[in-house]
This record gives sequence, C-alpha cells and structure tokens, in this order.
Amino acid sequence: MGDVAKQALAALAAARSGPSEVWISLFDDAAVAAAAAAVETRLEAGENPPLAGLTVAVKDNIDVAGLATTAGCPAYAYRPAVAAPAVEALVDAGAVVIGKTNLDQFATGLVGTRSPYGIVRNAVDGRYIAGGSSSGSAVAVALGQVDLALATDTAGSGRVPAALNGIVGYKPTQAFISRSGVVPASPSFDCVSLLTNTVATARLAVEVILGHRLPAAGARRRIGVPAGAQLDLDDERAGLFQAAVARLAAGGAELHDVDLTDFWEAGRLLYSGALVAERYAAVGDFAAAHPDDVDAVVAGILAEAAAVPAHELVRDRARLADVELRVAEVFSRVDALVVPTVARHPTVEEVLDDPTGPNHRLGLYNHFCNPLNLAAVTVPAGRTAAGLPFGVNLYSPAGSDAALLDLAARFTGESTDTGEDRESREPSATLVAVAGAHLRGQPLNHQLVDLGARFVEQTTTAAHYRFYALPTTPPKPGLVHVGEAGARVEVELWSMEGGDLARLVSATPWPMALGAVELVDGRRVVGFVCQAGSLTDAVDITAFGGWRAYLASTGPAARPSPTG
Repeated sequence: MGDVAKQALAALAAARSGPSEVWISLFDDAAVAAAAAAVETRLEAGENPPLAGLTVAVKDNIDVAGLATTAGCPAYAYRPAVAAPAVEALVDAGAVVIGKTNLDQFATGLVGTRSPYGIVRNAVDGRYIAGGSSSGSAVAVALGQVDLALATDTAGSGRVPAALNGIVGYKPTQAFISRSGVVPASPSFDCVSLLTNTVATARLAVEVILGHRLPAAGARRRIGVPAGAQLDLDDERAGLFQAAVARLAAGGAELHDVDLTDFWEAGRLLYSGALVAERYAAVGDFAAAHPDDVDAVVAGILAEAAAVPAHELVRDRARLADVELRVAEVFSRVDALVVPTVARHPTVEEVLDDPTGPNHRLGLYNHFCNPLNLAAVTVPAGRTAAGLPFGVNLYSPAGSDAALLDLAARFTGESTDTGEDRESREPSATLVAVAGAHLRGQPLNHQLVDLGARFVEQTTTAAHYRFYALPTTPPKPGLVHVGEAGARVEVELWSMEGGDLARLVSATPWPMALGAVELVDGRRVVGFVCQAGSLTDAVDITAFGGWRAYLASTGPAARPSPTG
C-alpha cells in the first residue's frame, strides 16, 4: 500500500470515528483504496497531478458518482450517473474524495441545525453552532479529516461556517465554477465554493477546476472599512476586527471609510425581498408534495417564497440593478472591502429556541455578496478569550480573484511577497512550517531546497501542540494539534511557490501530511503535521520544545527504532 492510499484510508477512518453528524455518506475502504491506487499508478508513471493525495469532502448537494445526492433530505435522494464538473476536475488532478457532508436542508440556512441527519456542532466547542449551510464540509476540514472541501455559497453558506470553525472559505467569482451537478437553491446567485486550511490550497484547487491560472489583477491596496457605527460587534470582537484592519494597514493597505447601506440593501433584497422567490422555484414543488419530509423551518421559508407576486420580483430586480451601480462606484474608490464575517457566534440552544433570528443576523455581512457579484475570501482573524474563532470577509469585484487571494494570503502570513508587479509573477508564495527532518541540516531538507524553497525565519507554534518522535527511517517527529493540553514547538518557515508546494504534497510520506499550523504570533501557515491515529509506538517529546533539542539530548540508542 502506497502513501496516497494510507493517507486516504486514514482520512476515511478519521471521518468514521469523528462526530457522526458531519457526514451523510462515505465511500467504503475498497473504493477509497482503488481511487488512491489510481493516483499512485499515475505517480509511478512519472505524472505529477497537482493535487496528488489530497483528500476531499463534498457537500451533499453536489453530485459525486457512486454516492447518492440528498441535499439534506432523504426523500429527495437520487444517484447521479456522473460527478459535477468541479468534483471531476479535483479527481482528475489526483485528489481522493472520501464522501458527502451534512448541510442545512436544501442549502437553506446559515446555522447547521436544519438537517434530519443531525445538528452539526462547532469543531472547537460543541455548545456552539458550526454555521451553515456547508456545516459538515467546514467541520471536516477544521477537524483535519480532509485537506479541502467543496461547498456551496449563495448567501454566506461557505463563508459563515469557515469563520466559525477557524478555516479559509473562498467564494469565487460566480461564473468561474460550473454549477452543473449542483442542486439549485437560488439559481441566479448560487456558487460553488472551497473550504480549506490555507489560502494556497484554495487557490491551487480553483485553478485546477478552472484548468488555468486565475486571471491576473492589480494588487489590492485601497481597502474599504465600514464606519464604527456599522459594526454590530461586542467589545471583544470589535477589538479583533480592529486588529485585523491594523494588520492590513501594516501590510501597506490604504484604509478608506465605506458606507455599507447599499450593501445591506442588496442583502435585504435577497431574502427579505422578492428575490427569495427563487428558493421556491428551485425546490418548492418537491417540498409542497412531501410536507412530512422537509424541515419545518425550511418549509416555512419556501412557503413564504411561494407567495411572492411576479410584479414584486420584477420591482426588486430593478432595485438591485440600481444598488449594483452605486456599489460599483464604491469599488471605483477602493480595491477591496473588509468586514467581519459574523457579528456573534450563537449557541446551538439559542438557534433551537429561535430558528430564524440568529440566522438572519449571521447574514448581515454575507447576504449581499452574490447579488452584487463579488468575489470573497473569509480568513481567520484571531480567537475570543473563550477560544471561539473569529474571521473577516475580504470582498472585491467579480474577476479580481487572483489579487483578492493575494491579499488574503498576505493577511494570513502565507506570503512574504508584497504584491508589486503581481501580473508578471507566479502565484503568491506560501510559507511552509517544518519541525523535524526537513529542518536545515536534517536529512530531508534537500527536498525543500531541490524544489526552490527559501528559508525565511525560525519561530515556534502556538501553545496548542504535542510533539512525538516517530519510529521511522530517517527519524522524524509528528506534530499534532491538541488545544489547551499543548505547548510551543520550534519550527522553521520556508517560502515555496504554489506548484512546488503541490509537488511537496505528493512526495510527503505516511504518516505525515500538510495541514494548517498556528504560529505563536497568530499566523496560520501550511505545515507538516501528523495523522493523530498513527502514533502507536511514538514517543512524546513535547518537553524538549523542538526536534534539534531532542536529538541533542538523547543518544542514538534512546531514539526511536528505525522500523519503517
């Protein structure tokens, strides 16, 4: 069994052993092993699929051949003959699909509680919602079960759960990714989106789906910031948002005040206006014919949508066109807009007590995106004192995805490039954290050097990790995120271009994987992590604080035996 198969089967095992409500259906061992073996055959033949070995979750309103599509409603289920084009592109690039994830039924909701398959709880604290509708996809990524997930995002369904679970959510320009093989929610505004741990992975995945590099655009320098009176945040989250704005300014951004009134008007038209009629057009007839099979809250939304007169829909589309013109004028003065992703993080109990109020508030900074045809990236921007993730949305006009992703990468610390002359350069560099055999002077460091990686700095992780010596040849450690029971571990940061990073992924041996690593200064970068289920016979060496210190303080006889 090759490394790709081991990693794919480990992801499948992690999905099975994790919270049951995250997944609606999973491939069996034989199917996953066969898909992985096909990737390994290509690698052995000298091919270099850009996503070789990456594992993928797919929201269960997107077709995957071999698994039913339910859209969160068992009575609606069908078995597609072919996968959606976005899924096919990822598989053709060497990714391995593990299964289908839970969602708010018919992608109607931002909470993750509206599914007969169970309430999807937050990956950090189960008392809180995961957010929706792409709840299962977000939690699967946040828990490290998969490397990336396909989601959909009509009104924030990819961005809200990304922010609430501390990961990256990228909603491309709407026309970029085909919606063929996707159960419609609001057809004029639906969009396939990507959930990942890093901006670099999101960019690589969308370029694979597109079949070409993102069209170049100028650097995002002029950043719009809403007036303080338009920030509906508690003091703690207001501080986190101001820190995010300060980080953008420190990176060279020019800050400009922006009035969100027109943005909010566009969002209001989507669900509080007549545009909601599209919800009924998508699945309303099915819901009317199967009243006992549809979530009560979803059924209520669809019933209201059915009552919208045609003349109101025509009127509100005209109003939206007027709003679009006024917002276009805003984006003639700024290149991008930064806002919080959500104002607060409800508990599951709060949402069950009031199914619509918290959902509406979660859409405040999200509903306007697709009616205004904006590209969006949600990125982590710190945590509250209780440990709950906080994220910000970065928005820019349609077609400016490349520059927006560059801005997001600089914000998260994945790129040391300033963005000057971006049009003539390769996609932005990514910072990769290494903690063991890839360190300078260690036996696998040549893999980084051979791929053109550049040493950037030495630092430590946040105090959330345990460090293990693995019984491998050559000896190497495993870095595992454990939360409050962890400690800081010494790492080196190396800068790599996107294509070189993909080649490093395909060469990464079991039980290692590339995932998100949080640094002591709050940055999240790509890094070598270890599959938690592979620590049999491993030795906990966290107390040494780093690999070099461990090697220096132990003799050869005390180190892990080279058994594999």
